[in-house]
Amino acid sequence: MRVVAGEFKGRRLRAPRGMHTRPTADRVREALFSILGDVSGARVLDLYAGTGALGIEALSRGAASALFVESDPRAAAAIKHNLRSLGLEQPVRRQDALRFLARGEGTYDLVFCDPPYDSVPRIAGPLAERLPALLARGARIVTESDKRTPLELGFPLLAERTYGDTRIAIHAGPDLDPRA
Repeated sequence: MRVVAGEFKGRRLRAPRGMHTRPTADRVREALFSILGDVSGARVLDLYAGTGALGIEALSRGAASALFVESDPRAAAAIKHNLRSLGLEQPVRRQDALRFLARGEGTYDLVFCDPPYDSVPRIAGPLAERLPALLARGARIVTESDKRTPLELGFPLLAERTYGDTRIAIHAGPDLDPRA
């Protein structure tokens, strides 16, 4: 797995061993960022960060900052390794994403939400309730889920794509007009 574009293009990223972390494929990240467009200056929140590939891709493309939230200790260690290998100093919180959201720490322009696919039915409601408090004006939320069990948050849908079994959806924050 590599960074697709930007300052760190081509640099390798480490993933923890085992089947618990499912990194977003390079081609899916490339397509996602083509849809998102310019992310320069964005404050990014990478929930269920896994390897940190989405947040790191945003940083590579000019995002101002990224906060990585990951509960699995091996995945959090992989994120820290990936950031160090790129010379980046960004915070990594080894914490459950819903607990992090309950604390209401910071505001973000771009949120990546890529939870374990089997947790989607249990977490969709709490995510939809807690995310708005952390969204900056005009924020976008990107969800990644299994196309058979999509992660629905109830925010306006800006774009949706399917890559194999993976569904990527880009949602407007509550105050972003999807027609704009």
